[in-house]
Amino acid sequence: MFSGSIYKRCKCTEPRVDAAGEPVLDSNGNPKTRELGTNCPDLKKRDHGSWYYYVNLPDGSRGERRRPRKGGFTTRAAAQHAAQKLWTEASQGIDVESRETVEQFLRRWLSNRVDLKRKTRCDYADFLERIYIPTLGHLTMRELRTRHIQAMFEDIWAYNKVKEANRIEAEEALAECETARQAWRQAPRPRPPELRQHWNEAKATLKEARAKPRQNTGPGTQKRILDALSAALRAAVMEKLIAENWADEVVIPKYEKPRALVWTDERIARWRETGDKPSSVMVWTPELTGQFLDAAAGHRMYVMWHLQVFRGPRRGEAAGLTWAEVNMAQGTANIVQQLVSDTSHQLFEETPKSRSGRRTIALDSATHQLLATWRDLQKAKRAEWEKKHREDPEKYGPYVDSGYVFTQDDGTPWHPDNVSKVFDRLLKRLEMPPIRLHDLRHCAASLSLAAGLSMKAIQALLGHATFTLTADTYASLMPQFEKEAADAPVALVPRTREQPVGEAVTPEAAPSDRPAMTLIKGSEDPQEGWTAA
Repeated sequence: MFSGSIYKRCKCTEPRVDAAGEPVLDSNGNPKTRELGTNCPDLKKRDHGSWYYYVNLPDGSRGERRRPRKGGFTTRAAAQHAAQKLWTEASQGIDVESRETVEQFLRRWLSNRVDLKRKTRCDYADFLERIYIPTLGHLTMRELRTRHIQAMFEDIWAYNKVKEANRIEAEEALAECETARQAWRQAPRPRPPELRQHWNEAKATLKEARAKPRQNTGPGTQKRILDALSAALRAAVMEKLIAENWADEVVIPKYEKPRALVWTDERIARWRETGDKPSSVMVWTPELTGQFLDAAAGHRMYVMWHLQVFRGPRRGEAAGLTWAEVNMAQGTANIVQQLVSDTSHQLFEETPKSRSGRRTIALDSATHQLLATWRDLQKAKRAEWEKKHREDPEKYGPYVDSGYVFTQDDGTPWHPDNVSKVFDRLLKRLEMPPIRLHDLRHCAASLSLAAGLSMKAIQALLGHATFTLTADTYASLMPQFEKEAADAPVALVPRTREQPVGEAVTPEAAPSDRPAMTLIKGSEDPQEGWTAA
């Protein structure tokens, strides 16, 4: 049982008087008042006042008295229950008198997480400033509950609806802009000035619509937001700031990792008809991959994409590859870093995602030859840029000797986001079934699988942390393997003869313990199409 007291008091007031019984006045001459508190004669009434508690805790480290109190309870039992809960938490070491806010704690927690990679730290800081602090920051850690975190996600869902409306508005503005552009281009010369004005107005409307937030916070991002907050609250539990992790019972949309699907002829036909992708993660067949490589052979990023198609580095790993880590004599490349960006689009170097991501990949002969040719071309481009710099230094800055394999004309590395944008635009121009740049990595895995490489070898190639991740992702990716798996059980059943569809089974061929069966042609229901002969 807690040590303390349960009592009732109210907010009723009476005039303050001095020792002589005269009213005490304030500086404006108005009489001062004081609360009656526990002395109010109406406290005996059931609906008057509220219940309070105070708890006697052990003295603080400096000998200070500790008597936390709280009121506003409608019943004595409620106040007693809260007091007992406070006493129990204090007995377990919880700092029940802490007034640290959620904002203060989260900032302190993030500053202490020296183990985080820079990219992860940037993501957490973004969540902190954009989501956690605006909705939860004003609460004290002692006040925080599951309902507050749940309300935070309800705000995210409401904002998603706003962004969806913005996306539709931007699509309509784009269509209107394209209509206005076509009307101006197809008009006979001299073109009416009002058509150009309408086009300019449509472009201004499109620019305004695109400035509004349109990207939904999907289930995957919501899970990352909740996981980061849950990690922080686990630290708070260990510090004895709170009794339990309030993020554990929060309900958000279920996130399921998208399954990689292959662009089959049927799926391509459906996509060309409706524009819908069967999955957010799609993989080309070897034939489609060949079509892309043939069409992109003259592109300035072709060598990078060729490397990704056949050796599977992530886009940041390909962009961050340096010549110092490429052994042309042995035909290998060491993946030891990647280029990533923060929320402000600024580039920085970082180690691969996991320890197994640091790997050495063997270069196939085609990629090896392409890299050798690209290195010579890069040297020629450097000489050309340096000549331009000498002739016009104001227009052409000095060449940047960055040491990266894949660079722009001035020697600076490609931003991974820009590589993805160029890739997407090229696919749209080529009218090829769309995939993400990252899906070239899946192409590398599926091609290696089709070529007969083991799952363990593919895991090492891609730098996956676990064998399970590789197997779960790629075990049934290529259609030919699914066909083989489907035919395998049929091959196990011995048959004495072929059975063409529609041919009746004669009584002589039928087993003696059951009637012969035949298929009635034209039946719409397969279950009803069989009848006794």
